[in-house]
Amino acid sequence: MDATSYSRRSLHPTGRILTAQVVRLQDGYPREIRVGQPVLVVVLAAAGVAGLLARLVRAALSAGSGTGRRSFKDLKKGPEYLVTPIRLRDANGRAYEVELHGHLPQSALHPADQVQLTLRDQGDPDLPPKIERIVNLTTGQLLRPRTATLWSHLGPPLLLQAALGALLLAGLAACTALS
Repeated sequence: MDATSYSRRSLHPTGRILTAQVVRLQDGYPREIRVGQPVLVVVLAAAGVAGLLARLVRAALSAGSGTGRRSFKDLKKGPEYLVTPIRLRDANGRAYEVELHGHLPQSALHPADQVQLTLRDQGDPDLPPKIERIVNLTTGQLLRPRTATLWSHLGPPLLLQAALGALLLAGLAACTALS
């Protein structure tokens, strides 16, 4: 085996809390959040009921402006978020790799910073744990990376429209049950 091509493999930490020194912030890459089709179909169906009512009201008032709506394919694709692999070294000299999902301020984390990380397993044994919270012991900052979620991807207008549609359907069902 060629010794020059061998690199020491980083470990995936097994504990929930890891205190270590940042060795390297690697280049980030995008990863997509999966959107479950059943959830999307229910939200769009409920929003469609309210949308139909809104179109009827708009037609009655003859307001000609339409709204740009995203397609089912675009909504199903899901939002992307930034994944930044981070290499760390603990006090015993062991190298670790973790993933930072989302964004942090550019000046928040630097190589040689001493950090305490709260980690969560990603469910895939090939993926390193992801960071939930960072306490930068060097600067005293508490950091929480934020990523896009399914609900932020769908957006408040669509979710409000879906809630209104669900209420309309529930009211209609209640009225027919009383008859």
